[in-house]
Amino acid sequence: MKKILFTVLMVFGLALFSGCAPMMHTWPDQERSAENKMIVIQERIGDGLKTGALSLDQSQMFLTTLQGIRTDYIELRDKIVYQEEWDSLHRRLDMLGADIDRALTRTMQIESPRNGDMIVTLQRRIDDGRISRRLPPTEERDFQARLDSIRREYLRITEGGRPASYEERADISRRLDSLASDIDRFR
Repeated sequence: MKKILFTVLMVFGLALFSGCAPMMHTWPDQERSAENKMIVIQERIGDGLKTGALSLDQSQMFLTTLQGIRTDYIELRDKIVYQEEWDSLHRRLDMLGADIDRALTRTMQIESPRNGDMIVTLQRRIDDGRISRRLPPTEERDFQARLDSIRREYLRITEGGRPASYEERADISRRLDSLASDIDRFR
C-alpha cells in the first residue's frame, strides 16, 4: 500500500512540476507578429529616406539595427524556445519603431496604404475570421498560408536593408489585394 501511495505521489509531483516549468515550444503567432513589425519598420525607413525625413546616416543606422534583429529572428524562427526570447525580440522591434518615430520629424504623405500595413490588417482579419468561425478551417489555413508566403517573400526581398523595387512592391500589393478580395467573400 505504501508503495502504491508513494508511486502516486511521485507521478503527481512530476506532473505538477512539469506543469509549472516554463513551457518551450514553437510560437508561430510570435513569428508572424515579428515579421509584420519588421516589414512595417523597413517601409517606414524607406519612406523616411525617400521623403527626406531621415538622413542617409539615420536610415543606415536603423537598417543595421533592423538587420541585427532580423538575424536574431532567423535564429528563433521554427525552433522550440521560451516565450521570453520572443518577448525580448518584440521589445527590441518596438524600441526601434519608437526610435524611427522620433526621428521622423516631418509628416509623410503616402497616397496608398503600405504593404506592411496591409499585411497587418489581413492578419487581423484572418485571426478574427478564425475566432468568430466565419472562415471555414480549410479556407483559414489557405489564407494564412498565402499571407505567410507573401510576408516571407517580402522579407526575402528586403533582406539586408535593400528597398523593394517598384515592380516588387506592385507584385506584393497585387497579391495582397487578391487575398483581401478572397477573404471578403466570407464577411
